[in-house]
Amino acid sequence: KIVFDSHEAVEAAAAGEAVVLVRMETNPDDIRGMDAAKGILTATGGMTSHAAVVARGMGKCCVAGCSAVEIHEKDGYFLVAGKKFSRGDVITLNGSTGEVLEGAVSTLPPEMSAEFQTFMGWADEVRGLRVRANADIPRDAAQAREFGAQGIGLCRTEHMFFAEDRLPWVRQMILNGPTAKSLRKRLTGLEREMADAGGARKEKLETEAKRVREALAEPQRLFDEALAKMLPLQREDFHGILKAMEGLPVTIRTLDPPLHEFLPSKQELAVEIALLETKGDSAELEQKRHLYRVVEELTEFNPMLGHRGCRLGISFPELTAMQSRAILEAASGLLKENIRVFPEIMIPLVGDVREFRHQRAIVDQVAREVQQATGVEVPYLVGTMIEVPRAALTADEIATEAQFFSFGTNDLTQMTYGYSRDDVSKFLYEYIEVGILDRDPFVSLDQTGVGQLVAGAVEKGRGARTDIKIGICGEHGGDPRSIDFCYRHALNYVSCSPYRVPIARLAAAQATLRHQEGTEAPDATR
Repeated sequence: KIVFDSHEAVEAAAAGEAVVLVRMETNPDDIRGMDAAKGILTATGGMTSHAAVVARGMGKCCVAGCSAVEIHEKDGYFLVAGKKFSRGDVITLNGSTGEVLEGAVSTLPPEMSAEFQTFMGWADEVRGLRVRANADIPRDAAQAREFGAQGIGLCRTEHMFFAEDRLPWVRQMILNGPTAKSLRKRLTGLEREMADAGGARKEKLETEAKRVREALAEPQRLFDEALAKMLPLQREDFHGILKAMEGLPVTIRTLDPPLHEFLPSKQELAVEIALLETKGDSAELEQKRHLYRVVEELTEFNPMLGHRGCRLGISFPELTAMQSRAILEAASGLLKENIRVFPEIMIPLVGDVREFRHQRAIVDQVAREVQQATGVEVPYLVGTMIEVPRAALTADEIATEAQFFSFGTNDLTQMTYGYSRDDVSKFLYEYIEVGILDRDPFVSLDQTGVGQLVAGAVEKGRGARTDIKIGICGEHGGDPRSIDFCYRHALNYVSCSPYRVPIARLAAAQATLRHQEGTEAPDATR
């Protein structure tokens, strides 16, 4: 059945109904609805849009960027070739062909036969590349392992923050962190001035410093409280994923998206404020107005190139420390149970080695504290995602500090081409039709341009650190043509959606056989 709202999808699924979530586009707020739905249909986006990436990771059927569909979310219907489909109508999606079919179509669940398992075993004996999976929750990690994944190449921590028991604390952190940071900065400046001042000037500064300390107390308390509440929740998340991947590496990325994604939209808040003004509810009204001001302050013209990734961790080092502690304490607890774990902490959106150095120092300090508190030494690595062109060009500098690279080829392609991956469907297929592009660069790696950045970064990285571990975790990790490129350039592993792991295993074996003569295979044990 068709639904147009994530809350509706959750409620309908809880009542035992199979639903298709229909949206103009999805965003991180839709995670619970996407999880509840059997399929997702969007009018915008493409292979690497939010809907496609998340659905692929969940093993959900998704048709993204279906421009033939005219969606009217608020009115609860969509049009296709003049025909109207309303909330509650039944449709069927074919995620392989992109077809949207009227009514219910009989389907059979796929099965992995004994013959298939034998065949894949032969492929595993041959291939020189390891295959990992992108998974954010223990259920997906277990599924990935069942499909033959040899670790987790990307665990996105932000998807954990949208759970009902976490989102209020995440929002409390966001609402109070910037205020506390601003007041701390002001207090530091006053204390610096006081050290050189005397007489009446010093007295005036002391009065101002006292006022700032009083103003700082509550937002700092709320910020610290939010982080303290999030720590055990994150630790539980990481415990489950690390345990599901016992004996295998798990790469966990620290918080990446801009903070406004965890807050209501300005439009939603404006409507709520207008309604509260008519009711005269002053307490809730002031709370919503404050939230609106924060959302307004966090709104950016180009958020995907704005205050996100390692930039957040540098602005709020407490956040990196909390996530690192959750990872390392979870690992320490499992090691005490004689469960072998290998966490790899990945810092996103690094463009300068000094950004990475700043964040690694926090991780290493937390690791020392955890070891001292638990008496357990966790075998962890700290590395970075290479997704900014400058990071690829300065990979030799970054490799002096980073123990591994993972190419985030979705964003690297976006930044190299200057194509927004959420808007590219408006012109991309026309580019392919008229011969400007041979194929979608978000589906199959552009080996002439983006590929040269990858190849150059591999060469520079290995030149600076011979034992550096290098992989790829963008959607290209499940594309056979891109996997062939990764083999030829001696990457150690590829990582893809759990449901694309069998394809990647086979493609890696084919690449090995194709280039066996005269080409040394990369060491798949690293």
